Amino acid sequence: MKGWQAHAQAVERLLASYGRLAPGDRIRLAKKTSNLFRPRQSNDSAGLDVSGLDGVIAIDVDTWTADVQGMCTYEQLVAETLPLGLMPMVVPQLRTITLGGAVTGLGIESTSFRNGLPHESVLEMDVLTGAGHVVTASSDGAHADLFEAFPNSYGSLGYATRLKISLERVPAYVTLRHVQVADSAAAVKAIEVIAETGEWHGERVDGLDGTAFSPDEIYLTLASFTDVEQPVSDYTGMDVYYRSIQRRETDALTIHDYIWRWDTDWFWCSGAFGAQIPWVRRVWPAKWRRSDVYHRLVGLDEKVGIVKVLDRLKRVPGRERVIQDIEVPLDRLPEFLQWFDAEVGMRPVWLCPLRTTRPWPVYPLAPGHTYVNVGFWGTVEVPAGTPAGTVNRRIEAAVHELGGHKSLYSEAFYDQETFDQMYGGEVLAAVRGRYDPEARLSTLYEKAVTNS
Repeated sequence: MKGWQAHAQAVERLLASYGRLAPGDRIRLAKKTSNLFRPRQSNDSAGLDVSGLDGVIAIDVDTWTADVQGMCTYEQLVAETLPLGLMPMVVPQLRTITLGGAVTGLGIESTSFRNGLPHESVLEMDVLTGAGHVVTASSDGAHADLFEAFPNSYGSLGYATRLKISLERVPAYVTLRHVQVADSAAAVKAIEVIAETGEWHGERVDGLDGTAFSPDEIYLTLASFTDVEQPVSDYTGMDVYYRSIQRRETDALTIHDYIWRWDTDWFWCSGAFGAQIPWVRRVWPAKWRRSDVYHRLVGLDEKVGIVKVLDRLKRVPGRERVIQDIEVPLDRLPEFLQWFDAEVGMRPVWLCPLRTTRPWPVYPLAPGHTYVNVGFWGTVEVPAGTPAGTVNRRIEAAVHELGGHKSLYSEAFYDQETFDQMYGGEVLAAVRGRYDPEARLSTLYEKAVTNS
């Protein structure tokens, strides 16, 4: 663990780097890695020095809390909490997502149907504001307005240097039930029961997500945390986790491997790189079967254009990248999936139910109501000459009509007025006016839509 002295020194370096910026310069982090899938503003100016802000400061096993630096990855955080029998209330699926990133950009996972989103287990946080001050924000302190608006602000209100979070006690093992349901309507009924009772046919459910391979092949995966020692599967080797869902009714994993079950193959997206072909998988080093490696390969292709060359050889007229996570109210899920199959046609899709514990202005979901996150990641063929973003724009319109929202880690095309209505524009403007009066930080609309 870093300890408090090392943390204080890292914050001093951060503030010193802020002081070296020229007056009026836009503020950004000197951060090389990202889990974003939207254009990032090119900027040759020096960024803020975040070195030393990437670890766990302290863990309190009596109060089940941890003080964690903003650039700490969940991989590092979990590595330090699990030996103590603890884990964050929600651990996003990918190892290199940072705690600060999950809070300011929203994260989700199978415990979200009972624990909400990662920001809902934050007790307080230190934030570097656009004005260059580090303030401590909590739900009932002098900076409660910043605390409330920070989730889903994507750095437009500042950067978290420290977050104090609640943890939960967890045992060593997880048993899984892959329950096949008849269709999306049956999935809705099952999710509703589990969200309300925390059980399915009398057995406790600690984690809940789903995989929809086709309209009539949908599975809900029910996870129960347990201390019962038992044989476990290993999906870091030749076996691929998402394929096991179709082949096994029950399964068991260590709690560690359950947390990272989706990371090894980036859900199912590793197939695009051949990593699920047996002979390729044998020679592909295990240490490189990770989401961040696949993400870098995507970035490399964007620079060299391998897929574009192959598309020309295969005479593919055009292609659009469709990488999105959206949330719709539970009862509108069948309607969205029916529309999605007809208009987009990508499968599988990931289903993750969630409930928020109270209203959050920049991502306004009704507390106590169940929503379903639908994740779909890949590309679709489009006719030659199709305007950029055509498919994604249709998805945005459909989600909006169904009373849902979409995450902003990927490309967005909303007009300013619609965007502000959906993502708390008035609240953001008021908080920015207090903490970034000289507009040193990009606005959320600039970050998410215009990349300016």
